[in-house]
Amino acid sequence: MGLTSNKVLALAVALAVVLFIGTVWFWPRLARQNWRTITGRVGLLIATQLAIFASVGLAANQAFGFYATWADLFGQETSPGVVVDHDPAKGEGGPVDVRGTRPVNVPGGGRPSTGGQIQDVTVSGKESDIASQAYVYLPPEYFQPRYKDRRFPAAVVLTGYPGTAEALIKGLRYPQTAHAQAKRGTMQPMILVMLRPTVAPPRDTECVDVPGGPQAETFFAKDLPDAMSEHYRVGGKPGSWGVIGDSTGGYCALKLAVHHPDVYAAGAGLSAYYKAPIDVTTGDLFHGDKELERRADLMWSLDHMPPPQTSLLVTTSKQGEDNYADTEKFIDKVKPPTRVSSITLPSGGHNFNTWRREIPATLEWISGRLSAR
Repeated sequence: MGLTSNKVLALAVALAVVLFIGTVWFWPRLARQNWRTITGRVGLLIATQLAIFASVGLAANQAFGFYATWADLFGQETSPGVVVDHDPAKGEGGPVDVRGTRPVNVPGGGRPSTGGQIQDVTVSGKESDIASQAYVYLPPEYFQPRYKDRRFPAAVVLTGYPGTAEALIKGLRYPQTAHAQAKRGTMQPMILVMLRPTVAPPRDTECVDVPGGPQAETFFAKDLPDAMSEHYRVGGKPGSWGVIGDSTGGYCALKLAVHHPDVYAAGAGLSAYYKAPIDVTTGDLFHGDKELERRADLMWSLDHMPPPQTSLLVTTSKQGEDNYADTEKFIDKVKPPTRVSSITLPSGGHNFNTWRREIPATLEWISGRLSAR
């Protein structure tokens, strides 16, 4: 059973309850002062506390998506990423490999034409030589006969770092929210491509084309849209694509829209920051390339690059977020033809609960700026 499985959480909670009841039951029977009873009391206390700690930890991990697997939790995921080479001459699979499907957790979700479908895919980049796992949400209309020739707008949805793509489904509920809003008519049916920005785990590449390293920006700006458009009925024009992200993913979303308006007509950064950090998780992203380093600073980009023909959305809160002042500065720097919108909450921390409050409005906003052509 996986780390994020409901069964694992249920077993941990059940064990904690049993141990707690057992401690209450056996405590009077262990009242004698000898080494056996003392050992028994200490053992019961330690076991109960460990079980409670495990239950709380598993619940928090499910809610916030810190770790995806047991190997991830215990630090065994240390490989620098997997490069998959494909030779078209040999007739190998295309850039998107569908590994499985699952229903959407909505009423009638067992039928794709009613609830849509989530596909577990591997996307292989032709130019970046990066392969990354993703989840693709296809709306119900995608499977309905009357829409069989229709193309749909699409949005790339990115987690923070380290993040898990699974958290976008279970924790942030993007497919469920998109389904509900399209059903109410507040947004158009859209394809969502959900993944984490960490395409070369465990390194945090900040969606940068690292000199001599992972070409993360190329993957998101070129390979990913090309692969999706080749495999799915996605609109092929710039106005068909948007990008959304939270935290690190929010920085990436804004950067991709600012740097590549010919691809992304809209970018939404939830609790984003505006400059790529350099720390132990990123390593040396720029290798002395000052121009690359400056371009990774979005404030610098707005000041020194031609204003891009794109739409931007930034979110923050007056209490609980440390990006409030920078977000105000970012908004002030935007010049036409770039358009900027914002969501400012009275209070809200850098967490899933805050982002769940912002996602419905964000999906409605980005839907209004995309078209399938």
